[in-house]
Amino acid sequence: MELITAQGQSSFLQGLGADLVFTQDASGQYHSFYWRDAQKYGLTEEQVIGLHLKDTFYPVALEGYRDRIQRILEHRNPERCIHWFRYNKENLPFELAISPILERDGNATKVLVMGHLLPESEVQKVIDSLVPYSLDPNQKLLTQIARKIRRTLDLDTIWQQTVESLGRAMQVNRCIVCSYKKGDLEVKVEAEYCQESFDSMLAKKLELENEPELKEALLSSKPVVDYITTSESQQQSILVVSTSYKDEPNGLICLHQCDRHRQWSDAEVELVRELAEQVGTAIAHGTLYKELEIATIQAEEASRLKSEFLANTSHELRTPLNGMIGFLRLVIDGVADDPDEEKEFIQEALNSAIHLLNIINDILDIAKIESGKMELELGPLELDALFRKVYDLQRQQAQHRNLNLTIEMPRGIEGITVYSNYQRLLQVLLNLVGNAIKFTEEGGITISAEVIRQNVRFKDEELPGYVKVRVADTGIGVSLDKQDKLFQSFSQVHSGLNRPYGGTGLGLAISQKLVETMGGVMNFFSMGEGLGSTVTFTVPLFQDPIVITQDY
Repeated sequence: MELITAQGQSSFLQGLGADLVFTQDASGQYHSFYWRDAQKYGLTEEQVIGLHLKDTFYPVALEGYRDRIQRILEHRNPERCIHWFRYNKENLPFELAISPILERDGNATKVLVMGHLLPESEVQKVIDSLVPYSLDPNQKLLTQIARKIRRTLDLDTIWQQTVESLGRAMQVNRCIVCSYKKGDLEVKVEAEYCQESFDSMLAKKLELENEPELKEALLSSKPVVDYITTSESQQQSILVVSTSYKDEPNGLICLHQCDRHRQWSDAEVELVRELAEQVGTAIAHGTLYKELEIATIQAEEASRLKSEFLANTSHELRTPLNGMIGFLRLVIDGVADDPDEEKEFIQEALNSAIHLLNIINDILDIAKIESGKMELELGPLELDALFRKVYDLQRQQAQHRNLNLTIEMPRGIEGITVYSNYQRLLQVLLNLVGNAIKFTEEGGITISAEVIRQNVRFKDEELPGYVKVRVADTGIGVSLDKQDKLFQSFSQVHSGLNRPYGGTGLGLAISQKLVETMGGVMNFFSMGEGLGSTVTFTVPLFQDPIVITQDY
């Protein structure tokens, strides 16, 4: 009985007079199949009926073909089209007429496909004749794409909706969108539609010098078609259109036909070009929105940090101020038992006043730096003398905490003269050594220098190299996830009024800005909490140091 039914179906399909006739459901599964040339290609009904498209005789643009079937079933309108089918490693172009099969209730769950194999020479001619039939559905789909991308300001959504919808509508193997900014030497693939059997290009960076079709599309602002290549991207035929806003390119839309050579019709090129214009505007609006969003987040974070800074600074200002008031009141009230104790009270008041002055100076310094009004006079200074000054000023504080403070100068070298500002370089070193002492419970701090010879140009001066200064400690260290906060103004690793260590959180930020102003670079290194820290900075050499030769 089943054999009779199968024979009956085959006879019925043959009777329709087409070279190729079959029925399919919405998923693309074959329910009946007849092809006059099937035996020529070694294909039988058993190898087709009941199987899904990807497992047998299948259209190359699989997803686009399925979308077409879905559209025909939904709207119940027949369509004419050309689809390339693949079987036994051959690609075969068929001209097809696809019609919905209406059931008694008026619904359609299957389609009837009739068609014939086209000679290669006839493909383009038939495509041109089909433009009046195929343009309208594609135009509707592209209008839907444009409507979708206009409804969002999210760049990722704009890019992805563009490639997904356009790739399927144009029945290509791959569709990508690349971002571009004026002056860039490369573009990045931001979103991709790609059929399973082809390599992904998502997130790849493409150098424009190596991709002539992309470069031409950006320079000419015109569609670039029919570049035939055998690159690793696998494309055989490519259509590239640049997106733009106010005549400035801001991206690229690329369609790749990887399985065959494809002639792009004028109608196809025009449709993609029109869409590119709308995508370019959407990208511009999305980029602006993203920039505003980032700026808003940064402004909110800056406001939060400054509010936190003001709270911390108020606490820091009150501490020395209360100390001054307290010790001076003891002197005025005659609480001191003898002149020595009175002198001690006055000395403590003075120490508090100096501390208060240092805090105020830090605040003024960061204000000058942020407003661009920090101007420094640079000249030659002896590094050895600077290190000795730092040692003299910080030795007592280190000894008070039972810490070793060590200076290490490069061996075999004398007379290291740097090109800098003495007062500000001293301020940087005192900041770094003071921080190291504050955050070290046991062990010590080492100040060292390394001379690096290479040509350096700074302030229109040709200099022979630079010195890398290191301040290393055996202190508490900083976890890797918190190190990016160290050089932020108004920021501390330990924040809040109950933080274990005092300070305004401006020391490292000021030091970094001062070093950069004097032509250097500052870096921070720590392997983690409890593993100590090392801060390095560079300062230009004024002249070659003296090399000491030793006689043996």
